[in-house]
Amino acid sequence: MACVNMDPDVARRLFEEGATLVLLGVPQGTELGIDCKSWQVGPRFRGVKMIPPGLHFLHYCSVNSPSCGGEIGPKTGLFLTLKPREILLASWDRKEEDLDFSASEDEEELNRIRGTLQELDPFLGPYPYEVMRKWVSLTDHINEELATNLQPLTGRICAFSDVIPELQFRHTKDRAEQPRNDTTCQSMREGLDRLPKMKQREGTELRFSVIPKKTYPPGATPAEITKCSMDLSYALETVLEKKYENQPLNLLGELQFAFVCFLIGNVYEGFEHWKCLLALLCRSEEAMRRRKELYLGLITVLYHQLGEVPPDFFVDIVSQNNFLTSTLQDFFQFVTGPGMDGTLCKKAEKFKVHLTKKFRWDFDADLDDCAPVVVELPDSVTVD
Repeated sequence: MACVNMDPDVARRLFEEGATLVLLGVPQGTELGIDCKSWQVGPRFRGVKMIPPGLHFLHYCSVNSPSCGGEIGPKTGLFLTLKPREILLASWDRKEEDLDFSASEDEEELNRIRGTLQELDPFLGPYPYEVMRKWVSLTDHINEELATNLQPLTGRICAFSDVIPELQFRHTKDRAEQPRNDTTCQSMREGLDRLPKMKQREGTELRFSVIPKKTYPPGATPAEITKCSMDLSYALETVLEKKYENQPLNLLGELQFAFVCFLIGNVYEGFEHWKCLLALLCRSEEAMRRRKELYLGLITVLYHQLGEVPPDFFVDIVSQNNFLTSTLQDFFQFVTGPGMDGTLCKKAEKFKVHLTKKFRWDFDADLDDCAPVVVELPDSVTVD
C-alpha cells in the first residue's frame, strides 16, 4: 500500500482518531480493498490503519496460488461503520475463503491487540485518503441503519449469487417427476426446461425495496391506469410509504447502495436495481412537484455517479439504445414542465448542459410525443 502525500494535520488527526482493521492470516496475493481502492496483499500485510470514522466498504477476492493457476475468485464485500479509535479484528478462514470477525466480539482479545498496536504498526497500511472525497460523494445518503437493512442477512455481499435447487430431490418420487435427461433435446426450450429451477440461498439476498409491477391503485379506471403508466408517481409513493415514509431521502441512499454494490462489489443485481429505481424516480412527474428536496438530491447523486462510468456503458448491446439518455430525457422533459420549483428547474438545466458537454448525449432529439402508451389492463376492466 502506497501512502500519498497527506496534510500533516490530517495525518495526525487520523493517527489519533482513526479506526483500525486488523486482518490476520490473509493469504499473500489476495485482492483486498476498502472503499474505492484495492491492492494485492503482500507477505507483511496485517490490516489497515488511520481509517476515517464512518461508513466503509471492505471487499476482497481470494486468489489461487500460482502453482494452481492463480485464478481470482468472485468478490465478497461488506459495509462497516467504524467509530473513532475503534479496532476491528478478523482472521482469514481458509476453508470458507472469507474473513471471520468473531474475534471482534472478544473484549479480552481486542485489548491484547490494542496493547500490541505499536508492534503491529509497520504491518498496517494507511487508509487511501486520496479516495475519501470520492467515497463520501458516492455514499453520503447511506447511514449505518440503512446499510444494515439492505445488506443480506449473512452480512456478506457476493458478486456471484449463492444458489440452490428449488427442489432438493431427496426422495425417488421427486426425481421421477422431473423431465428425463437420457434423451436428446429437440429444442433449446426443452433443454432449458430440463435444468433444475434454482433460487438464492436464504439469507444471501440483497434486501432492496420491491418496486410494484402494477403502477396504478386497485380499482383504477382505464383512464387512471393510462395516467399512472405515464406518470409513475403512484408507484414511487408506494415504495416510499412502505420503507421510507419518515425519511424519503433514504431512497437516494438505496440508489447509492445499489450503485456501490455494482461499481465496487461487481454485483450485477445492484446495477439492475439501480436502473429500476432511477427509471421510477425519473418518470414520476407529480412527485417532482411535491418532493423538491428528493429531486435536488437525485441530481447531485447522479452527478457523482456518472463521473465513475464511461459514456457508452449504458448502451444496450443488442438494441443499441442508451437506457440512461432515454430515462433522463423523460426526467428533463418533466422537470421543466408547468408547476415545477424554479430552483429544481435551474439545477436540472445545469445538469443537462453538463451531461451534454461531457458525454455528448442529445436530450433534445425528437420525443415520441405521439406514440401510444401501451398499458396492460386488469382482467376485470373492460373498455367499451
